[in-house]
Amino acid sequence: MFTGLIEEVGTVRRLERDAGGGRLTVQAREVLGGTRLGDSIAVNGACLTVVDVTGDGFTVDCMPETLQRTTLGTASPGVRVNLERSLAFGGRLGGHLVLGHVDAVGEVLSVKQAGVAWEMRFSLPNEISACVAAKGSIAIDGISLTVMRVDDKGFEVGVIPHTLAETSLKDAKRGTRVNLEADVLARYVQRALQAQDATPDRGAESPGGLTEEALRRLGFV
Repeated sequence: MFTGLIEEVGTVRRLERDAGGGRLTVQAREVLGGTRLGDSIAVNGACLTVVDVTGDGFTVDCMPETLQRTTLGTASPGVRVNLERSLAFGGRLGGHLVLGHVDAVGEVLSVKQAGVAWEMRFSLPNEISACVAAKGSIAIDGISLTVMRVDDKGFEVGVIPHTLAETSLKDAKRGTRVNLEADVLARYVQRALQAQDATPDRGAESPGGLTEEALRRLGFV
């Protein structure tokens, strides 16, 4: 589990692929502190297991699913990636709870300056469209950000200068592909509503449009 607060921007050294997946080696420094074999590091938002640590980097195993469903499948030497070690209990949770399980790959639609900050607009894949809401949280390449606006075609976030300078969003431009992870709470609400819709006997609906059964599953009754 992660917070979405990036500790360091590393650099891809190599991606070795085979029929069973691949191994990704990343040059880094800050995240190596205390990192041991078997630990988890989020690389551009994807939770991966460390299989080797050296003085200036680490190597992680990538399953075929990871290479197919995230931007890491096209990683090449020199690409900058956001890095975060897994959450340590007892520390401050400055972002939101990020699992490191990428839901979809989106694309940068526009980047424009707005005062001292920047506004970035991203495409909204169908896989997460029901889980993205204004003022809600989303992880973009592992970065915890707040959604400002959302419509059928995309969503917008605001990026402060510190975040822009300290993450790979500094390199983002129209067409850049990014890993997206929806807020885990939104996922469970969506799943509960899907279960409700699949129930033959919907029962009496509440004034808000949810049945008593759906409210019970959400823990409100």
